[in-house]
Amino acid sequence: MNKTLTTTNFQLPGQTGVYHGKVRDVYFLEQGLVAMVASDRISAFDVVLPEGIPYKGQVLNQIATYFLEATKDIVPNWLISTPDPMVSLGHRCEPFKVEMVIRGYLTGSAWRAYKAGERSICGITLPDGMREDEAFPTPIITPTTKADEGHDENISREEIIAQGIVTEEDYKQLEQYTYALFARGQEMARERGLILVDTKYEFGKKDGKIYLIDEIHTPDSSRYFYADGYAERFKSGQPQKQLSKEFVRQWLIEQGFQGREGDQVPEMTPEYCQSVSERYIELYEQVTGRPFVKADSEDIAQRIERNLREALR
Repeated sequence: MNKTLTTTNFQLPGQTGVYHGKVRDVYFLEQGLVAMVASDRISAFDVVLPEGIPYKGQVLNQIATYFLEATKDIVPNWLISTPDPMVSLGHRCEPFKVEMVIRGYLTGSAWRAYKAGERSICGITLPDGMREDEAFPTPIITPTTKADEGHDENISREEIIAQGIVTEEDYKQLEQYTYALFARGQEMARERGLILVDTKYEFGKKDGKIYLIDEIHTPDSSRYFYADGYAERFKSGQPQKQLSKEFVRQWLIEQGFQGREGDQVPEMTPEYCQSVSERYIELYEQVTGRPFVKADSEDIAQRIERNLREALR
């Protein structure tokens, strides 16, 4: 079994604080910098699962870097450098308290709600008669609140502005950036034989300017279908072949776990963790068109700390 990084506890030069998220550990540094460590933790249904996934952090960090570099002409982003395969160093921004979720297709949680009879999502009315994995005429933005703990909640554009979570002026800009980033992501996916189905973006502000922050277009924040066979599968009502974390959610649902109170997380065997790792690596190679080069996993924490200290010198 490959070694994984599931916890970090660094003491870095100029460190002023640390935030341990579901998957990423964010180290706040002097001079308005942050170091974001993508761990090998995996979460589903807002629960961090008990086992780490080999190379998952590296996959996430390197896909995010790839897309941040490819979209910086659309919106400025927080990234400055990647001193380690699992680490990004960048500008510290004040995050907006919403995540901009954008959907091109009716699938996942939106489909589960639709199938249960709901016809409105985040204030957007959906027509009757839609089918699972059907494309919307145009992509829809279905924002969620950004919860510090527990579940993110769906919220409408009107509620966001009325509650003063984001000003109307800023929200319009976030919408424009979201549509443009999604269009670029879909275009890049098409070139690789994939469909970018849905994703989420997070934004923040620094010195009055809006920045794209966190990760983008990774399997943790996005869903991809294989373009080849999409139409035939949709026509015959078969599940789409996809590259995303949805296969982990489906496995958990089959084992009776959906993050509800009293649900027991099923056993994650080394073989299962390895199979998830292989799917993540497959996604990296498919999305970027580059071979995945596994970083040294002998002592991951020591390697990261050494590389970060070198970058901060």
